[in-house]
Amino acid sequence: MPFEIVGREGPLAGRRFPVSDAPITFGRNSDNIVVVASRQASRFHAEVLYEAGDYVLRDRGSSNGTLVNEEPVTSRVLHAGDVITIGDETFCFESADSIATTTDLAVTQTFVDSTVPRGPIMRVTISGGGPVGLAFALLLEHSMGRRVAVTIYDERWTQDGSRIVWKGEGHGNVRRQQVVTVQSRQYLSLPEEVQEQLFGEGLYSEMWPPGPDSVRGYAPRNIRIAYIEDKLLEMANAKPGSIRLVPERFDPVEHEASAAEDHVLAICEGARSRTREHFTAMFGTADKTIYSLNGEHVQDVVLGLRVKSDLPDPMIVLLTVAQNRFLLNSLRGEGFLNMRLTEDEAKEVIGLDPVRQVFEQCIASRPCVMERDTQGDFHCSTHSTLFLPALIKSSALWKRAREGLALFGVTEENLRAVTAFRLDMVQRPRFTAQLYPATATTPGTYGFLLGDAANSIHFWPGRGLNSGLASALSLARSLDSAWNGRGFRDADFTRHEAAMSMLQYRHKSRAWKAMVTTDEQGAVCSIKDRIARSIEAAASGESDRESDIEALMEQLARIRDRLAARIPDMPDDAALKDHLDTLGDETLRTLVASGPWDTLTMGGEEVDVDIFYREQTPTASAANR
Repeated sequence: MPFEIVGREGPLAGRRFPVSDAPITFGRNSDNIVVVASRQASRFHAEVLYEAGDYVLRDRGSSNGTLVNEEPVTSRVLHAGDVITIGDETFCFESADSIATTTDLAVTQTFVDSTVPRGPIMRVTISGGGPVGLAFALLLEHSMGRRVAVTIYDERWTQDGSRIVWKGEGHGNVRRQQVVTVQSRQYLSLPEEVQEQLFGEGLYSEMWPPGPDSVRGYAPRNIRIAYIEDKLLEMANAKPGSIRLVPERFDPVEHEASAAEDHVLAICEGARSRTREHFTAMFGTADKTIYSLNGEHVQDVVLGLRVKSDLPDPMIVLLTVAQNRFLLNSLRGEGFLNMRLTEDEAKEVIGLDPVRQVFEQCIASRPCVMERDTQGDFHCSTHSTLFLPALIKSSALWKRAREGLALFGVTEENLRAVTAFRLDMVQRPRFTAQLYPATATTPGTYGFLLGDAANSIHFWPGRGLNSGLASALSLARSLDSAWNGRGFRDADFTRHEAAMSMLQYRHKSRAWKAMVTTDEQGAVCSIKDRIARSIEAAASGESDRESDIEALMEQLARIRDRLAARIPDMPDDAALKDHLDTLGDETLRTLVASGPWDTLTMGGEEVDVDIFYREQTPTASAANR
């Protein structure tokens, strides 16, 4: 008689594991047949073996023991109906021929109590547990309750007692301290419990005013991305019945068998996603030509300086919007000052290993965050390198970076770390694909690109996160609406694919405007090239300091007049003139040449994914819990 191990309580509820002559292993390690998420489970906890005509459960010396029918066991012959408990997860040893094997758990009343979900379970794996992956999991849990079982993989996590937490620098993981701006359309779409956790008093600021992209007059909110990651992970830890957290990297080859048994694989690993590249044949090859000039793919390299500014928010906003060389996004003055680099400046972003006396590309290629040490040097704790430009007194890049500090009122002691990142964009042909076909025993797995894995867009901090949250919201609603206990079809995701295409067009067209401009002849050129030409002009004596200050003052006055009604306490002309007088000639020239932010393009209506899901209301979704 054939038997099965059937998940009853926990993330594997509804999952079936056929029992044969081969051992069925249980434990937290991903090499097990039944991977148990419970914090009380050992890495290799227990196994079911076929011995002398019987199936025998053996505990493998686990720390917290194994129960059968609520009794501790070390070895036990199993019979149909026996309930196996490991930590807070339970499994039933069932006859594959009995009525208990039906897909609809609602008819298995012999084995199911009131705590077990009714109806089939949608199985979801998420590759990448950053803000988008975690938000997607919480959105699914909020709308579908125990009808969904989510497993999230991320190698940047580690086990801390009964919880999964983010690794720190001691584990080689440098947390992201950047401040991002989350638009009201996105944060108001999150579940109320998520909003309450993220936006407590004093945890965010509203330095940017409400605009045409705001909902119901709510302003964009500045918040540190590491705090978002911490809070979302903390909330996911509190939902072990629906969300399982695995502190390991998802490997599409190693996990192919388990992924093929799932209904959904959501790829949220970021712009350099290895999982996405593994499935390139399914999602299609990205096109670079639309974001190219003269046959060259446009890429920006940005130097990120972690700072604390002494300037008030109105002054920071005004100085940021008036030019395209520097951008400061902060929370109560603390954040990253981003400096757009020319091609020559980008070549100077080098680390130096002082012991081996060799140059390293870690800050440019990883990228790493180099913290300021007690000697005042910027040190990479992962690769034991120092930031070379800050060591060289004659470094042109470092002199210009210090001018950026002066522009935003940052003293030397308030510069705390240095990093760098590369910005580029591609056009993705599709965001949804069937990765594995349906078989007699598997449902057919659909894959989805979310967050930066789908649309890597940057420079204005938070644009990538806003797009990622919108994509997570759209997919969660599509899955909730389409789930009926059977495998999915392409037609189930027409609305989601349309929403993703809109997000790609809106956010990338806006980001492209932040990378290019027009020259004096009206030809499109990159902003970094205009900055490079302005540096050459200043070096050859072609710049006129007074003319540059006058041009900047006119630009600042126009922006101030436009924003004054929404931002109080704007600086007057005298304060602005005194501030500009502290800057060098070359800096003034580059600020003028870079031009102001195209706020008409950068602002404007956000993509509203709700237009595709008007019939879905929170009340209707909650009824399915």
